[in-house]
Amino acid sequence: MPDQPMRDDTSTTDDHPRHDTRPPTDDAPDSTASPVTTARERRGETREQQMDRNWNELLQELRVTQTGTQILTGFLLTVPFSARFETLDDLERTTYLVVVLLAVLATGLLVAPVSVHRVLFRRERKAELVHIADRLARAGLAVLALTITGCVVLLVDVVLDTRAGTVAGVCVLAALAVLWVVLPLRVAHGAPPRPSPEDDGVQR
Repeated sequence: MPDQPMRDDTSTTDDHPRHDTRPPTDDAPDSTASPVTTARERRGETREQQMDRNWNELLQELRVTQTGTQILTGFLLTVPFSARFETLDDLERTTYLVVVLLAVLATGLLVAPVSVHRVLFRRERKAELVHIADRLARAGLAVLALTITGCVVLLVDVVLDTRAGTVAGVCVLAALAVLWVVLPLRVAHGAPPRPSPEDDGVQR
């Protein structure tokens, strides 16, 4: 009788690999979890704790901008009482008035979150407070950039001439746009998206 080839018992295993039928453990990452929930769980925070932290961070930012804006506004308000103010022409006076109005508007926008906090105090609306204050702070920074630009235009115009003031203002505005807009957006590129108001429990 001819020898029969020996059967390789391992061929079935190689051709048909076994699938792991064990149930997933709790340690396996959930790919469907939202970035906001994952970050919150990583910090061990509840939604209320996260809103408290966001509000405290926003307050620190507002303290920095409020101080600079208030000092700038106070300085601008004293300009008409100086002897040099009488020598300004109509264009320079118009520029000054526009800058003062912008400074006052920036101050109002950056201080407004404090007023909103007073109204919503102890009403369990911290999520709404954070979102409103965020928008007010963004608007305040935009107006502050215009205020700083206007101050530079007026200063260079008085010292040199109108053309030099315009060029200086354009350069300052471009620099602020890069520092306050382009750079943050570049850093935020690829980061998880901002949560929507509904995700944070903001009531419409």
